[in-house]
Amino acid sequence: MIGLTAAGTPLRDASEVADFARLCFLPVTADRVGVELEFLVFDSAAAASHIPVARVERALPALPGGSRVTFEPGGQLELSSPARTLPEALAGLADDMAAVRAGLRAAGLTLAGVGLDPVRPPRRQLRQPRYDAMAEFLGVPYGALMMCSTASIQVNLDLGERPEKRWERAHVLGPVLMAAFANSPLSGGRPCGWMSGRQDVWDHLDRTRTSPVPASGDPAADWAEYLLDARLMLVREDEDRYRPVRDGSTFRDWLTAGGERRPTAADLAYHATTLFPPVRPRGWLEIRYLDAQHPAAWPVCVAVTHALITDDRAADAALAAAEPYRELWTAAARCGLADPRLRQAAETCFRAALEALPSLGVGPGLVGEVAAFADRHVTSGRSPAADLMDLMSGRRAPTWLNDEGHG
Repeated sequence: MIGLTAAGTPLRDASEVADFARLCFLPVTADRVGVELEFLVFDSAAAASHIPVARVERALPALPGGSRVTFEPGGQLELSSPARTLPEALAGLADDMAAVRAGLRAAGLTLAGVGLDPVRPPRRQLRQPRYDAMAEFLGVPYGALMMCSTASIQVNLDLGERPEKRWERAHVLGPVLMAAFANSPLSGGRPCGWMSGRQDVWDHLDRTRTSPVPASGDPAADWAEYLLDARLMLVREDEDRYRPVRDGSTFRDWLTAGGERRPTAADLAYHATTLFPPVRPRGWLEIRYLDAQHPAAWPVCVAVTHALITDDRAADAALAAAEPYRELWTAAARCGLADPRLRQAAETCFRAALEALPSLGVGPGLVGEVAAFADRHVTSGRSPAADLMDLMSGRRAPTWLNDEGHG
């Protein structure tokens, strides 16, 4: 999506940024979900080893469910499902996950169900111009950690007929859902002090591109201001050349400064891809604040998130519980469900999701898994990260090297 102006045409002023932002929030009648699952890959017998991407690629089988396989800069494997109805997306991605896990297992590899690498230091494998510029801009240690050592679940949702409603829900529910699925408490072989260490990494990056989009009640206007005030990371000169921007200037600065090279609509669209707020609009909603989950547990995360944002009745109940805590992003990342406010809100949210899921086409098997997750983690106030902490203190075999069950 470029916008109303031809891709190569220089932008006149901020009104065209506003036009682009409005296109990111067009209502749709469809109600599909797309899922992007990221996983760290380990050698089952050598947890400290970095796994070359080529070794993973050789082990991958053909995928029956239509997912696309890509790799992040540190070699994290990503499976991206096509946008489908919730039952179709879950079924297709489950088939592909089963095939990938079997193929990797046969090669002595395993997918790690954690949001931050528990033991290995960051090491970049992919050497592309975009990643080179990004690494220089973001710096160390946190830029390297984000690019090479983190993994997430991204849930992509259609905006529906009232985009502003889903945008608001995705933000209000953010801290509660982040806490419920916090799953990255370890780094360097020891506790990092956060239940979602992955989110702590993101919080240490350039906040003009990682903080939540401010809310005034007009999502398109808010997104336009965010686009303008975010710092430029790089300028794309052509397919193979990227010019890093090191002077701290924002897109607004570039737009208003004039000069011989004014930003074009294509520059604006590319700039938007370098921004990473917890919720990002792209003609659909990208929910970006969820830690990677155990390879058998990701459907719970997707189903609950989908239900609470798209089902009106579930959303009303969930928002009433979560609204007082909508600003508790840091508490959610640091404490997870050990924060009693977030635990109580999460109990209400999971009850609402459980009531909604059958009407969304979710079968009894997954409904049961959601209920079991709520019993194990929500009612007890123990985010998935707490299990990893217990395993570390008990010196038992790490669950990130055992993808057979739920750990």
